[in-house]
Amino acid sequence: MNTPAVVIAGGGAAGFFAAITCTESSPGASIILLEKSPRFLSKVRISGGGRCNVTHACFEPRQLRDYYPRGGNELVGPFQRFQPRDTIEWFQTHGVQLKTEIDGRIFPITDSSQTIIDCLIREAEQKGVQLRANSSLKSVVADSQGGFHLILSSGEHLHCQGLMLATGGCRAASAGQLAVSLGHTLEPPVPSLFTFHIDVPWLRELTGISIPNAELHCLGFDLRESGALLITHSGLSGPAVLRLSAWGARFMHHENYNFLIRINWLPHFNTEQIAQALEKCRAEQPARLIVNSPLQPLAGRLWASLVLAAGVPRATRWAELSRSSRHSLIQQLTRTEFQVTGKTLNQDEFVTCGGVRLSEVNFATMESRRCPGLYFGGELLDIDGLTGGFNFQSAWTTGWIAGKSLAGY
Repeated sequence: MNTPAVVIAGGGAAGFFAAITCTESSPGASIILLEKSPRFLSKVRISGGGRCNVTHACFEPRQLRDYYPRGGNELVGPFQRFQPRDTIEWFQTHGVQLKTEIDGRIFPITDSSQTIIDCLIREAEQKGVQLRANSSLKSVVADSQGGFHLILSSGEHLHCQGLMLATGGCRAASAGQLAVSLGHTLEPPVPSLFTFHIDVPWLRELTGISIPNAELHCLGFDLRESGALLITHSGLSGPAVLRLSAWGARFMHHENYNFLIRINWLPHFNTEQIAQALEKCRAEQPARLIVNSPLQPLAGRLWASLVLAAGVPRATRWAELSRSSRHSLIQQLTRTEFQVTGKTLNQDEFVTCGGVRLSEVNFATMESRRCPGLYFGGELLDIDGLTGGFNFQSAWTTGWIAGKSLAGY
C-alpha cells in the first residue's frame, strides 16, 4: 500500500493550486493529485470561451463578497489572505502575464487558457506532485489512529495523512457522497448561471439583438438586475440574466423555472422623459411610420416589435398616435412582461449552488470541522460566484489556504 503524505482528489483549479502551494510551503512533500477524467484542468480549458477568465479586478475583500450569491461572507476572511491581487502576482511570478479588460475581467495576454494550464501543470511536475489522470477516488475511510484509507477506481489502495476533496460542483448529490461518507452535509445542488426560456414568437424573431443596458425585475421574488441583455433563439441571456439566475437560483428552482419577469428597455429614462421623446417625434416627423422611427438606443427591429406588442398598428403614423396608444407604448417600453418557462445551461461551464455545508468547514484552514485531516476547496463547497472570474478566484483562494494547511503533513 502506497503512503503519500497528502492526496488531493480533483485535478481542477482548486486541486492544482492546493498541490502547488503545499509543495512551495513544504518542498519535497509527497503529494498525489487524482483526476477522474483523461485531462487535467478541463474547466480551465473551456472557461471564458477558451481564454480563461482567471480572476476579476476587485481588490477589496468586502466588495468581493458581493459577487457571491452563496459563500460571500465566509470568503471575506480568506480574501484577506489571498485575493485577486495575489492571484495576479502569483501567475506573473510564475511566468504568466495577465491583462485587465474594461469590464474588470482578467485574462492571460495570450487569450488562451492553455497558457494557464501549461503553467499549473509545469509547476506541479517541477515540484514533484504525482499527477494521475483517469484515476478517481472511489471510497475513503478515516482511520481511528489518524489518516485515511483510500480505494481508487483502479482498485489500488492508498493511505494518506491529509486528504483534500476538490472534485468540483455537485451537478448531482452523488458527486458529494465522499464528503457525506466522512460526516458532512450537502446543501441540495441546483443550477446557477443559466438563461431563460421564453415562448414568445415575436421575441424569438429578434435572436441576436443585444441591448447594452436593461433592467430586469423577477416578479414574485423581488429580485432586480441591470446590465447587458441578449435575445437568443430560446429566450433571454446575457450578463443581467446570468446574474439574476445566480441570485435567484433556489427561488427559481422551487418554482420549477416558471415565473414572471418584467423588463425596462430604457432604464436611463423615466416615463416623463420617454413621453417627451415620443411627443417630440410626433411633432417633428408626423408623417413617418412609428415602427420606422426607433427611440435611441433601441435597435430598429426591437423597437418595431415593442410598438406592435403595445397594440399600435404597423401602419400608424406619428400624427395618428392617440393618448391611450402613447400610454400603452410607454408601458411596453418600461414594463414588458414575459413568462419564463424554463432554463438553458451551458453544460461545459456548468455552475451549481449547493455542496458541502459551509458551517462544517473552518475557513481559516479549509479543514473539516467534522473530520480532522480532511480539507475542501473549490466548487464542491456551497460557494458560487457571478460570471467574471469570481468562481476561479474562490478556487484559487480556497486552494491556496488548503495547500498551506496541508503542508503540515
